[in-house]
Parts: sequence; structure tokens; C-alpha cells
Amino acid sequence: MDHLLECCTLCPRCCGANRLAGEAGYCGAKKEASVARAALHHWEEPCISGENGSGTVFFSYCTMRCVFCQNALFDGQKGKDVGPDQLGGIFLNLQEQKAHNINLVTPTHYLPQIAAAVRLAKAKGLAIPIIYNTSGYETVQAIEHLKGIVDVFLPDFKYFDDRYARKYSGAPGYAGYASAAIGQMVRQAGPAEFDESGMIRKGVIVRHLVLPGLTEEAKKVVRYIYETFGDDVYLSIMNQYTPLQGVREHPEINRTVSPADYEAVVEYAISLGVANGFIQEEGAVGESFIPEFSAGITA
Repeated sequence: MDHLLECCTLCPRCCGANRLAGEAGYCGAKKEASVARAALHHWEEPCISGENGSGTVFFSYCTMRCVFCQNALFDGQKGKDVGPDQLGGIFLNLQEQKAHNINLVTPTHYLPQIAAAVRLAKAKGLAIPIIYNTSGYETVQAIEHLKGIVDVFLPDFKYFDDRYARKYSGAPGYAGYASAAIGQMVRQAGPAEFDESGMIRKGVIVRHLVLPGLTEEAKKVVRYIYETFGDDVYLSIMNQYTPLQGVREHPEINRTVSPADYEAVVEYAISLGVANGFIQEEGAVGESFIPEFSAGITA
């Protein structure tokens, strides 16, 4: 898959950077995968974190430009460049730590490197599910390359209205790309399956982070996802929005989501008939829920 890096079109930006020659894409990524953090993570959905934690690999850089990003420390100086062998070793190390899965966070721009690393790790005994944890700003063609590589897709569906996608994430056409990509994810992963302890083995969980003042937008997203994909996906309605430095120029979202607004979105989902899903209890907000990206990376 290295040819995909020669004229990069891995994300909808289609910037065409020759990353094999050392050029940086729109996202900032070059040839090697850059890992910001790799560790057990306990703050995902219960069927992902379980008791032992999710083997989460946070990749540097991103194809989005979300002003409210909680992972804004994904910069090149924080990351460690790794080849496929070393990345595969990271996966195996997390499995040895009893991780329930390998959770790839912001993986899109490193898809070829990840695919190679997963194949190498599986040849050496990697047997836990692979989770593709993405912003949702994907192309169908990129997702197709993940057949046989990814077991569980964990995409965001951030916006229904393109005005907000452009304003807060610099991502024109977001809803169209996300919807098409999720459709392909559903076709590849099929209905969700869980093991005897309730841990997800395959399937799709679509996340939506409720933003302050955008309750009606959240309802549009929930309705669209449910009417389009029904019970083929699980819906995770998130209440962990934390206003950080990046939203100071956007006073309308420089606050937390009120309990009443979040509850209104959840009640709306229930009224539609959404049964397969997850909600977050009050108290999920706060910088203490944001991982420290200076943590060590081991392989």
C-alpha cells in the first residue's frame, strides 16, 4: 500500500503530497507513522475498555482542524516515528498487558503503515480485535483498504450541517463523506458481535459529541444516523465536551453542555426508538479525562 503515500489521497483533502519523498501532507504527516502515546485506556465505551483497558495507540497529526480538540497535543514533537515492525511490536506489547483490543486513534493518514503493522503483528500472534477510531472524515476508498485488517469501526459523526463542519473543523462536505464511509464500514464489519464478557468483537459504533448550543444539530445527527443505519450500528452520545484554549475565539461554544441539553438529546434518541447505544453520565467533563501525551511508548 506504500503507493498510497506517493500522491496522498487517503482523506477527503486529497492534498497529493508525496510523503514517500518526505513531503508533509495537509495533516502534517510524512512517511513514517508517528505515535504520540500507546497505553491501556479506561475511558472508552464499556464494551471497549472493559476491566483491563483498551490498548490505545494515539497517532500524531490529524486530517481535521477541530477548534475544540481534546487531543490537540498530537504534534510532531510529541510523537515518535516508528516503522511497521516497531508499530506491530507496540500492538503485541499492549496485548501482553491484557488489553481487550488495539484502539487506533486518528489513524486515517497512516492507513498503509497500520495495515502493514497489523499483518506483521498477526503473524506473530496478535489475536485481539483491531478498532479504527476515526473522526469520520474518510473516503470510501480508504475504508475499503481495511478489509481483513479492522474488526470494529468507531467513527465520529460530528455534524449534520456543513456550516458547523466548516466553522469548527475546517472540514467541508463532512456529513456526506462520513455517511458514505460509515455505510462502507457497516458493509465490511456487519452487525455488532460481543464475546461472553460483553466486549465487542466486530461491528460499528458511531459517536456524536454534543456541543454547547447545538442541541438541535445533535438531534439532526441522531435522527440521520438512526434512520440511515438503524440497528446496524450502535450510537454513542457523548457528554464530555470540554472548552479548551482553542475555543476562546468562539464564545458560543466556550462553555460546557448543560445537563438539560444533553438529556434532551438522549430523550430524543429514545423517542426515535434507538436501543443500541451508550450514554455518558454527568461528570465526564473535565481536563482530567484528557490523556497525558508525554506517557511512554513501548514496543
